[in-house]
Amino acid sequence: MFFTVPTLLTWTRIIAIPLLVGVFYLGLEHRMQNLIATVMFVVFAATDWLDGYLARKLNQASAFGAFLDPVADKFLVCASLLVLVDLQRADVFVALIIIGREIAISALREWMAQIGASRSVAVHMIGKVKTTVQMVAIPFLLFEGRLLGVIDTRVWGTWLIWTSAILTVWSMVYYLQKALPEIRRRVKK
Repeated sequence: MFFTVPTLLTWTRIIAIPLLVGVFYLGLEHRMQNLIATVMFVVFAATDWLDGYLARKLNQASAFGAFLDPVADKFLVCASLLVLVDLQRADVFVALIIIGREIAISALREWMAQIGASRSVAVHMIGKVKTTVQMVAIPFLLFEGRLLGVIDTRVWGTWLIWTSAILTVWSMVYYLQKALPEIRRRVKK
């Protein structure tokens, strides 16, 4: 299952990370590097939807793909956030909230899976909304210009990334609350 079409698309997101970061070190004109990075991010983020669709459509869903897919998403988001912090387009506090939550919830999910309670921290709608807001905010901040001559992507991106940070905390609290009964039960043993 390492080389199915859906899994190869997921690997593409991981391979894309140094390419996305590298755009900002090529010495291109500012607007051109922003445009290239934005298009790359949008295309690679779209593979997240496409690999899931193809896995279901081609009946190529696998445990490895289910593991790799969220890892690829987290790598892409975290690398993009670090680039945005470096470019001073995103606050380091936002990046810490988002990256810290990803690490904490990933660890919680791994532990809950080990103790046979992974259903209590299954993906919830709040996590999906958080991810969607992030996936809109990041390209807006990478673009950093006027979209269609009207939309100031830096302003909108900043509002959206802060909204994403709030949703990130909210989703983390939600998952911790869902896991808490099992955690208490295990601690008492």
